[in-house]
Formats: sequence, structure tokens, C-alpha cells
Amino acid sequence: MYNFDFKNPVKICFGKGQITKLSKELPANKKILLTYGGGSIFKNGVYDQVKAATQGMDIVEFGGIEPNPHYETLMKAVEVVKNEKIDYLLAVGGGSVLDGTKFIAAAALYEGDDPWDICAKRSEIIVTEALPIGAVITLPATGSEMNGNSVVTRVSTQEKLAFGSTAVMPQFSILDPEVIFSLPDRQVANGVVDAFVHVMEQYLTFPADAPLQDRFAEGILHTLIEEGPKVLADRQNYEAAANFMWSATMALNGLIGMGVPQDWGTHMIGHELTAYHGIDHARTLAIVLPGMMHIRRKEKQDKILQYGERIWNISEGSVDERIDQTIQKTIAFFESVGIKTTLPDYEVPNSTIEKITNRFEERGMKIGEKVDIGPKEIQAILEDRL
Repeated sequence: MYNFDFKNPVKICFGKGQITKLSKELPANKKILLTYGGGSIFKNGVYDQVKAATQGMDIVEFGGIEPNPHYETLMKAVEVVKNEKIDYLLAVGGGSVLDGTKFIAAAALYEGDDPWDICAKRSEIIVTEALPIGAVITLPATGSEMNGNSVVTRVSTQEKLAFGSTAVMPQFSILDPEVIFSLPDRQVANGVVDAFVHVMEQYLTFPADAPLQDRFAEGILHTLIEEGPKVLADRQNYEAAANFMWSATMALNGLIGMGVPQDWGTHMIGHELTAYHGIDHARTLAIVLPGMMHIRRKEKQDKILQYGERIWNISEGSVDERIDQTIQKTIAFFESVGIKTTLPDYEVPNSTIEKITNRFEERGMKIGEKVDIGPKEIQAILEDRL
């Protein structure tokens, strides 16, 4: 196991009725910007709960943050923050709303010429200052409620890029599993797969003699496999919803990634599919991960075999046979919750593969846990999903 420093300051308020705690968690005498998405919080009653819990507070609203939040929209919110002299941000929605709010929090205090550099030059620019954030999560998926990560899409240039900073970690996040009751199947399925692949990015690399992290990761995978279908079958099953919601948070709050190598190549390739074709984030992960496992089977062999045995009970056959079975089991799980796993399923033309590989070539970057996946390997991974 590698050396590491770990600190997670986010306060989690978990369970039924926790939205009522907003008045205690939000600072008094501050001007607050309430951010949200396309309006689902009005249909599921969350907006009314938030307004009731914040009665008497000085709140300005900004809605319309998209799935895969758009830089162009977020910059409009930054203008509101500056014009209204906002002191605090309250994100109410799913991971995209919170990701977008994190960017707003950082961009509002950014002193450079172009706030997009926060994402585009993240290796050079470290965000050290941001407006404080609180969150009410309405969709389990990204784990953004307990980390400092954010992913933003710039529509004008068809780019989807990330940044991370402890400065944009929420001060608190409220997680009420009852918000899941009104979610459509598509969003639940996306959440299950998104959380699943978050775990895989930190687990499916190479052995680092970190058995506790492996067992934590495997526990989250097992829970998602068991509880995800229960939520899809019965949206009123509170216990299944709670277990699913907490699994999504634990998948990316930093704990299972401490002291171990991490990949994130599946995400970086998947981001390009969203940028070019608008495919739901989780669905891009379901497309790319099987190709990553197949093309990188030698480099990831030990962990794929461990994953296959411990998660899918695959222990017989040759190494390649066991790896093939493990990949097929993974695909079958994704498809069992309603998510397709090939490029043709989403009408992605072959020409997109060249666009994506060219983009990585232009950036001069390699990805993966060993930083050895370049354009040639990315091409092979995507061609495997045709």
C-alpha cells in the first residue's frame, strides 16, 4: 500500500426528513444562491421542502443547470453571483447540479482571464479559493456530495473536462433516500452504473497489497448488484434506496482509493463520447469499461481475475476464459438494469473513434493507472465496442 493523506471534511446528513436541517446547516445572515437543474425538484416536492426549511433566509435562485453542466450556463450563474454579491451556494439536485455549482464557486473567485482554464489547465491551475457550498442530493450517482471533483462540458468546443480541489468540497450534504421514490428508471439505472464504474476505476488496476481497500470496494460492488435491481423493481423500497444512495456516496468519497493505484481511463474516454454525442455519462462508462477490460487484460490480469472470482464467482477455466466470462458478466449486469453497452446501440459512427483518438493525440496525453494508454490503445478499446 502506498503512503497517503486522507481528510474528508464533508458533513453528511443522511435519512428521512433531513432536508428540514437546512436552517441549522446554512449560515445565518448570508446571501445564498440556490442552484438546481431542469425542474424535477418542483415535481418531487424537494423544492417545497427546501423553501420551507430556509424560510426567512436571503435566497436568490438560478435554475436550468443541465446534465453534464454546460460552461456557458454556469458562467451566467457566475454573473449572478457577482452582481448579487452572493456569499454562499446551495446546490439542490443530482451530481451535475453539484458539479456545476462547484465550478461556479471556483470561477466566481478566479482571477485569471478565462475561467475555463480551471478545467483546461487543471495541471497548472490549482483552485485554492471558492465560495462555500452546501448540497441537497436528489439523485445517487456521482458521489459529488462528498468529494471535490467536478466535470463541466463546453458546448462551443465539444469538450468535457474535469477539475478537482478540496476548496469546492461541500461543507455539508443532505441525503434523503426518499427522493429516489420519484426517479425514472433511466436515472436509477444510470446511477447504479455510474457508482459501479467509480469503484472499478479505483479497484481494477493492479495489486498494491491493500486488502482492506479491495474488500471495501468489493462490498460496494456487491451492494450495488443486490440493491440496484430492488430499487428498479420497487421505487418505494426505502431500505434498498438508502443502501443504493449510500453506496454511490462511498464509491467516490476518497476512502477506497487511498493507498492504491487508480485508473480513470474509462471516464476520460467516456467524456469524449458525451462531448461529441451527448450520451448519458453512465452509459458511456458502460460502453467503454468492457473494452478497457478486454484490451488491457494483460496489464489488469490479476485484478480482473480477483474481481471475477469475488464478485461473479468465476474460478474455473484458463486465464483468458475467466477474463472473458468476467467481462460478459459485467456486460450482462449493465444490460440487466437497462443500459446498452456498444457504440452501435447509441448510433455512434466509426468516424467518432478517429475524432477521439486525434483529440488525445493533440493533447499529448496518456491515461490509465500506469499512464501508458495512448491514442493507439484508445482506438483499440473503442473498436472493441463496435
